[in-house]
Amino acid sequence: MQLHDLKIKEASKIKPKKRIGRGGKRGTFSGRGTKGQKARSGHKILPAERVLIQRLPKMRGMKNNPKSHKTFALNVGQIEKMGLTIIDRKTLLKKNLMELTFKGKIKVLGSGEINTPVEISKNVLVSKSAEAKIVKAKGKVNKR
Repeated sequence: MQLHDLKIKEASKIKPKKRIGRGGKRGTFSGRGTKGQKARSGHKILPAERVLIQRLPKMRGMKNNPKSHKTFALNVGQIEKMGLTIIDRKTLLKKNLMELTFKGKIKVLGSGEINTPVEISKNVLVSKSAEAKIVKAKGKVNKR
C-alpha cells in the first residue's frame, strides 16, 4: 500500500461537480438548454429580498433630512399686538403660535414698535435692535 492509494471515507462520498459548457461533443448549447438567464455565461441570480429593497422609493434631498431646524421669528410689533408679557416656548405654544413638534430656535426681531414691558427667557434669541427696543420699554432680556 502506498500513500497515493489511501482514500478518505468522506471524500469518496462527495461527487465531483459536473462541468457543463466547455465545448466539445455536446453541440451548440453544451448541455445548458436553450437561451434564458441560466444558459448565459457568468449568470448570477440575485436574491429576491435585494430586488424588493431596490424597488422601494428613495428619500432624497435636503428637505427629507434637514441638518438644522428653522428658526421661529417673532417681531417686536407682533408681541405688542398680541399682548404677550413673557416670551418663551410655553407661552408661544399656549397662544398656538407654533406647533408642539417644532424643534428649532425662537428669535425676537426688531421690526415694529413696543411700549409695554416684556420679559424674554434665556432660551430665546434676540437681535440687537429688538433688545434695544425692549430695554427702552422697560422690559427684561435674560441672556444665556
